[in-house]
Amino acid sequence: MDTLHMMRIFVRIAEEGSFTGAASRLNITTANASRAVSQLESHLRTRLLNRSTRRIALTEAGQRYLDRCERILAYVEEAEAEAADAQARPSGRLRIHASPSFGQAYVVPAVVRYRERYPAVSVELTLSQHMPDILDEGYDVMLQVSMTELPDSGLVSHRLGDVHSVLCAAPAYLRERGTPRTVQDLEVHSCLQIVTSVFPHDRWHLDGPNGRETVELPKAAFEMNLPDALSVALREGVGIGALPMSTVLPAFHSGALVRVLPEYRLQKLTAYALYASRQYLDAKIRTFMDFLREAVPQALAADEAALCTSGRP
Repeated sequence: MDTLHMMRIFVRIAEEGSFTGAASRLNITTANASRAVSQLESHLRTRLLNRSTRRIALTEAGQRYLDRCERILAYVEEAEAEAADAQARPSGRLRIHASPSFGQAYVVPAVVRYRERYPAVSVELTLSQHMPDILDEGYDVMLQVSMTELPDSGLVSHRLGDVHSVLCAAPAYLRERGTPRTVQDLEVHSCLQIVTSVFPHDRWHLDGPNGRETVELPKAAFEMNLPDALSVALREGVGIGALPMSTVLPAFHSGALVRVLPEYRLQKLTAYALYASRQYLDAKIRTFMDFLREAVPQALAADEAALCTSGRP
């Protein structure tokens, strides 16, 4: 029994004062209108209408039930309108997750400009190395950086562009220990790696003029899991490390760090934006995804161009 449907028929009958008038307005038969009221009365075990051959009249219980039905149907219509509006007008809270370095460099600026365009959307951005379950943890959009193609997860994914890391060190460290000229020279240096699930912690895969070369890294005496933390350590002169271009560019511009083996880069990473489903996509998610697909590739291209001319010792 579709109670809401029966309520709508009952309310229309009460408004029209007849089964025939209500049936005509609802584009159903008079018999179906009468049957709906009978089913409601049977379900409620209460008479709602007194009927005669000429007219119908609400019983006392029917009047009370009508008042309730009108309020319930008004709430339902309001809820339906609000849900439909979510498909058309960006509003409400948008929950986003991203890795710290990528999020700080590319997602935060995008969110700031997005909210200038859509001020009715509030944003909750979480930055962490932990990759959450987007459904279980209730995120709308997740930004993920991966060395390989993403596995089939049932999520919708959009490729935003590529991210590179480069080797760098403080000028003082290189003056004291010497500047590596070949990949093999790295073996006698203090090499620091970020401990994450993205890069292997015990080797560097370097792409350069000789193709891909691999450097085995001994266990470092000082390990960390965030590029910003590694950047601080490198500026203190503790060794050579690999930093993503978004993290290292400010240090190159200030001279705090310089590139090591500038013709080499670490293995390329690809940035993706993921969300749950294309069907009935909420307007705030749809518009944010459109914004990301425009803003992030532009920012990546700008950093890539800056990287080509920065950090030379």
